[in-house]
Amino acid sequence: MQPVTPALARCAGFVVALACLPVAAASPAGAAGCVFESQGEGRVTVVIDERTFRLSDGREVRLAGVEPVAGHKAGGTAALAAIVAGREVTLSGDDDTPDRYGRQPAFVFLPGSDTPVQAVLVAQGKALVSADVTDKDCIATLFAAEAEARRGRRETWADPAAIKNAAGIGRFAVVEGRVLSVRQAGGTTYLNFGRNWTQDFAVTISRRVAATLEAAGIGLKSLERRRIRVRGWVEARGGPRIEVLRAAQIELPGGN
Repeated sequence: MQPVTPALARCAGFVVALACLPVAAASPAGAAGCVFESQGEGRVTVVIDERTFRLSDGREVRLAGVEPVAGHKAGGTAALAAIVAGREVTLSGDDDTPDRYGRQPAFVFLPGSDTPVQAVLVAQGKALVSADVTDKDCIATLFAAEAEARRGRRETWADPAAIKNAAGIGRFAVVEGRVLSVRQAGGTTYLNFGRNWTQDFAVTISRRVAATLEAAGIGLKSLERRRIRVRGWVEARGGPRIEVLRAAQIELPGGN
C-alpha cells in the first residue's frame, strides 16, 4: 500500500479503490450484456499487461470498459492470463478504431460464454468499471459484477472501510463518501467531501453536465449530506478532483 495523499487523508469516511490481482473462481450473477457488433475472433498468444493481449494474427486488444487496480500490475496481468492465455476468444464493440498505441478496444468472450471477460475480472475485485461505458445494458452488467465483488469483499474490496493505495493524481479511482456541501461557482458545481474547499477532495460538474444529471434524476442539491460513489480520473485542481462527464459516474449506494 502506498502513502495516502495528505488532502485525501483529511477526508474521513472514504472508501477509495484504484484499479487488478490473481484469479479466483467467481463469475458475476446475471452477466449478460456488453454485446455489440462483432469484431472478429482469434487465439490469445501473449498477455501483455492487466488489460491488453495479442492475438495470433498480430492484433493487440485492450479490454474496453474497465480500468486496472493501481499498484497491482503484475498480479493483474497474471489474472488476465489465467482467463484468456492460449484460448480462442471473440471480440465485440461499438468502435474498433485502434487507440493511440494501436490497441483495438473490445469486449471479450470465451467460447460458449455470454459473460464478458471484463465482468469476470470486475466480479473478482481485480478491475474497476471505467467511466466511459455509455450502453445501459453493458453498464448494468458491469456494475452488477462490481457490486458482487463488494458484497464478497474480494481483493480490492476486502476491507471496504480502508483507503486502497494512494488516491493519487492521474489515477482512476472509485471514491465513496458523504457529500458535506454542494456549491456553485460560475458554471461549475462542486460536491465537496471535505471542509477545506481548496485542498480536500471534490467532484466537479459543468453546467451542461448538470442538466444531463438532472434529466437522469440526479438532483445535485439533493446530494448534500448524502453518501455517494463516484468514479473517474483524479486531477489536481487545488485539491484532488474528479470531473463528472456522464450520469453513470455517480451512484447512490443502497439508494440512500
